[in-house]
Amino acid sequence: QVQLVESGGGLVQAGGSLRPSCAASGGTFDRYVMGWFRQAPGKEREFVASISRSGGKTSYADSVKGRFTISRDNAKNTVYLQMNSLNPEDPAVYYCKALTMRGTYWGQGTQVTVSS
Repeated sequence: QVQLVESGGGLVQAGGSLRPSCAASGGTFDRYVMGWFRQAPGKEREFVASISRSGGKTSYADSVKGRFTISRDNAKNTVYLQMNSLNPEDPAVYYCKALTMRGTYWGQGTQVTVSS
């Protein structure tokens, strides 16, 4: 059973930065494709970014390209999302996702709030 625990969300002013992280346990982390998704109130959960097992390939939603960077540290079983230039369209609960051979796992989410 893979467990994912996000942390590092919070309140930031518009234009500011946050760096949520997601720590994985219960499996072999470097075999998982990892991703970040977000869900704002009243909206569906949407893709933000993903990263390959080795970290050599990344993908981003158009809305965050150039502002967000996904990375991973396989030695620490952790994936990160560096978020810069946060704007009023970014507030949401940010979820970590692991895609494994046994299935898909989600974390509990971390809240990101942006004040104007």
